[in-house]
Amino acid sequence: MNAGTVGQAIGLFAITNVDDLVLIALFFSQTTAFRIVLGQYLGFAAILAVSVVVSIGAAALPGDLVRWLGLIPLALGIRALLSKDDDETEKAPTGVLAIAGITLANGGDNIGVYVPVFATQGVVVYVIVFLVMVGVLCLVGRFLATRPVVAQALAKWGHLAFPIVLIGIGILILVAHT
Repeated sequence: MNAGTVGQAIGLFAITNVDDLVLIALFFSQTTAFRIVLGQYLGFAAILAVSVVVSIGAAALPGDLVRWLGLIPLALGIRALLSKDDDETEKAPTGVLAIAGITLANGGDNIGVYVPVFATQGVVVYVIVFLVMVGVLCLVGRFLATRPVVAQALAKWGHLAFPIVLIGIGILILVAHT
């Protein structure tokens, strides 16, 4: 592996996924680390799979498709916000598949960035680095969620912040890709 390519892959991952830190920290206030990590890897694997397939020209992702991925976090956020359950920790849809879907929807715009890079730079090094970086992203999100000030804020406001962030992500994806 070329150190320059690894550095470029780390930089590209960081730039395209820094927005996930708040979401991952919120996930940690809602569910287990196992679910979060597995959901992140499943969702990101889907992003990579689409990016790789499109970059090698085996299929074409219609431009309008990415926009509609915004319906996933929007619907999950509305569901969590409207939930009548008294147990706040159960309000958020934080199962593995929900996390994977949110990760895919939130990272759907990454496909547009990854495809030209994969097509011109190659895929293998980027995919390996990105998969390692998903773990790093989860660790940093966990670190943030366990800081006393952040943990207290998440405990107090996470049940409201989580659905609001999901709704915001959904709207942003729907609007940004029109």
